[in-house]
Amino acid sequence: MNKISVVIPVFNEVDSIEKLLSHLKNCVLHKDAMEIIVVDGGSTDGSQEKIGINHNVTLIKSEKGRAIQMNVGAKAATGNIIYFLHSDSLPPPYFDRIINNAIQKGNQAGCFRMKFDYRHPVLIISQWFTRFNHISCRGGDQSLFITNELFKELEGFDEKFIIYEDNEIISRLYSKKQFVVLPNYIITSARRYHQNGVWRLQYHFTIIHLKRRLGHSTASMLQYYRKNIL
Repeated sequence: MNKISVVIPVFNEVDSIEKLLSHLKNCVLHKDAMEIIVVDGGSTDGSQEKIGINHNVTLIKSEKGRAIQMNVGAKAATGNIIYFLHSDSLPPPYFDRIINNAIQKGNQAGCFRMKFDYRHPVLIISQWFTRFNHISCRGGDQSLFITNELFKELEGFDEKFIIYEDNEIISRLYSKKQFVVLPNYIITSARRYHQNGVWRLQYHFTIIHLKRRLGHSTASMLQYYRKNIL
């Protein structure tokens, strides 16, 4: 049985992290073969206190930045599989067994299909595309499992990426032909679409993807993100 280290980066996520930790307790099959590592980037909303009351969770403090935080969590991981998970995404029931089965079949990295917790025509179409195993259909909200060995071989997340860090490492996995999309669904929050407007946010995400494909710098992508997305 492989041990899975679940790594969750957070920053001011007091409500979502409580829901996620409760969900993880109820949907894991082998609790003795899993550890949960939450890496906090300096929360001021009570997230650290909320995480601290969970005795089966390791809380690590880190410099803010999701790539940085996930690398810190990975260094602390003792499992031979690392599962990177956003705090507002809920993996499918018995996700640990599903990931273990995928690893045993020779898949060293991958993700789940995704559904939003809000029905809107744009989001329904967007989530439908997550079933396809192509880099253009990937995103961090689908989570990422990867063997610890392969993660070290890749030298982790590129910390130059303040945004788009998930897609960047996944693009490297695709170049190695080491990525599978599992048919089970992870449920992710549509809260940012509520905050920004569905059409507006989808447009800006499309522009960021295009900037990446056209070779724009990480600074250019970040500047666009900070200017247009709440």
